[in-house]
Amino acid sequence: MDFKNESLHTGPDLMDYTDWYIDDRLDPTDPPEDLTRCDRTIPADLYHICAAGVSLLVLVFLSFLVKRRQLCKGWCGGVPGLLHPVGFFENDYHRGIAAAVFGVLFCSLCGVVLAANPFPFIVESSKETKEYWKITALLYYPALYYPLLACSTVKSKVGYLLGSLLSWYHCGVLLWQIAECPLTSELYKYYSLLRSLPQLLCLAFLSLVYPVLLVRNCDGTGNLPLRQCPAGKYYTDYLKILLRKKPSINSASTDQPSLLSRAGTLLRAYVYVPVEGFRIPTKLVVSMTVAIISVYQVALLLVVDVVPTLQKMRAGVREEITYVLQGFGINLSDSRTEVLKIVKYYFWMFEVCYVSAVAVSCFFTLSTLMRSMVLHRENLQALHRGDIQKVFNRKERFRPSCSTVVQWMSFTSYQAALVCLGLLFQQLVFFICFLLFAFLVIVPILHGQSLLIFRILDNMWPFWLTLIVVTLIQHLLSRLLFLRKDGKHLSITNRRCLYIFTYLFFTFNVLIGVIAGVWRVVLTALYNIVHFCRIDLALINRGVEFFDPAYRCYTGFLVVEVSQSHPVMNAFCFLLLQSQGCEMSSNDKGKNMEEGVQLVPNQKLTKMPRSKRARARWCLMFTLLNNPSLISSRRSTLHSPNGYKWGTELSVQMQH
Repeated sequence: MDFKNESLHTGPDLMDYTDWYIDDRLDPTDPPEDLTRCDRTIPADLYHICAAGVSLLVLVFLSFLVKRRQLCKGWCGGVPGLLHPVGFFENDYHRGIAAAVFGVLFCSLCGVVLAANPFPFIVESSKETKEYWKITALLYYPALYYPLLACSTVKSKVGYLLGSLLSWYHCGVLLWQIAECPLTSELYKYYSLLRSLPQLLCLAFLSLVYPVLLVRNCDGTGNLPLRQCPAGKYYTDYLKILLRKKPSINSASTDQPSLLSRAGTLLRAYVYVPVEGFRIPTKLVVSMTVAIISVYQVALLLVVDVVPTLQKMRAGVREEITYVLQGFGINLSDSRTEVLKIVKYYFWMFEVCYVSAVAVSCFFTLSTLMRSMVLHRENLQALHRGDIQKVFNRKERFRPSCSTVVQWMSFTSYQAALVCLGLLFQQLVFFICFLLFAFLVIVPILHGQSLLIFRILDNMWPFWLTLIVVTLIQHLLSRLLFLRKDGKHLSITNRRCLYIFTYLFFTFNVLIGVIAGVWRVVLTALYNIVHFCRIDLALINRGVEFFDPAYRCYTGFLVVEVSQSHPVMNAFCFLLLQSQGCEMSSNDKGKNMEEGVQLVPNQKLTKMPRSKRARARWCLMFTLLNNPSLISSRRSTLHSPNGYKWGTELSVQMQH
């Protein structure tokens, strides 16, 4: 007897087990095209060899050009030294160039972490040596882009010319490589192209800014474009606005603010708008730029790593999925075609929930970053006027230390790392919430199946209704029976009834307290996850907030930033140096320094009333007295054993 033929007539529902596997039923396709075999005109190793050599030559040439003998006389006999990349404490450096170079460096870091061959000079690396090449690459890329910042530090025509050539070289080679080989075999075929977009934009920005600076420097007009201004002008303008007479507040107007004004106030609390007389420090500008790029890079990685896989899974669903579902006891429909549509629909909802979670996470991250920028400005302004307790909630010794300097150095890096981790946590939590809402609420309503959550609510509705009624009764009793209005104030009355109802509602309040505790846990977790990327906000209670390493990094950043770049201190020193350089009589110099003619706008010394002179003197004395930058130079500190040496060095620097 032929068993093969007999098996064909046992029934239409029986079939061979090998037909259950989807891979055996797929049509044969052509092998995928090898995307890695892309012959570039300029290989990566050749480009980096040339770029490293050119960068080293530019850096050495600029070091000799600057004439370090005039800038640093006491260091190694005045030999040429290494140029600093950007003056973070000064306000006369180009902040846009610093932000663009840090953005390019962060994009390179993303390539090092994800690339199979992290070091560009090594074509293939083994698993044993891959981590060592990653460490080498982390040292190589900052050295490669170092001259792009040093060219702007020189502030000369040669520096701007070399910066233009370097930025054109990097941008041109990157554009050429992307145009030749836009596809890649890692993660997604367009991932390398999409990942390089922020780096390309930053290099294009540098390629435009350096020629503009070169042209304006050659013209000699003195106009400094793109958020670059002389430090002295900024400091004096800051003092003019600080000492400007404030408009009187009309106390008679007690009208409630309109809805439009409330919306504007809320918008200004979350959207950073520049104000007159205050500039965000360079460190914060760089940190915000790197944070925005990190949001883009992490969101791109989350999308291209998961969404194409979900699309392939949805496209590969076949009728055999019904047997798999029946094996788990799941019967979506009697028709196989209907089951196929439902499964594809579920995969589509899964994909929609994932993409929505990524989009919502990016929105919340960018919103919290913008809100943190507003609070950065408020904290800096409060510390500039000496209000330390408003920021730190306790008295602090506002002096730089070893830990605060390290925290200031790590501020931008901490911000970028927290943004990346916060976006990952938010995406995971929002994705789970969207999935639960979709498959427990939306799908049962649309299809009338899997009504689990509705069954639970149907069985427990008396319990929930009782708790709601008890809560409403307590509020009504408190409003109508237990409170009495005596004039403008409320006082407690009917205390005997209050004691009775407190005892009667004890058991119900225990259950309400359990629900409140669960809600507290959920709300705290959601709040901390949403605000995880905010480095200016401690995620633990006050009193133990300094155990939060990110918040400690932020406080150390504030201490160093305010103590070293206080605008009032800088304006005071600038006016002193300016008064010594002016060609006027000694009597006029004394009057100008004493009366502070530079601090009062549009007023001449001869026409200034005595009251305004006294107000200007008092405001200057008050701001200098509360200036954290001048604490170490006061008489009590200078006469101490440790302060004498510092005071001597300060006097020598002031003489120079």
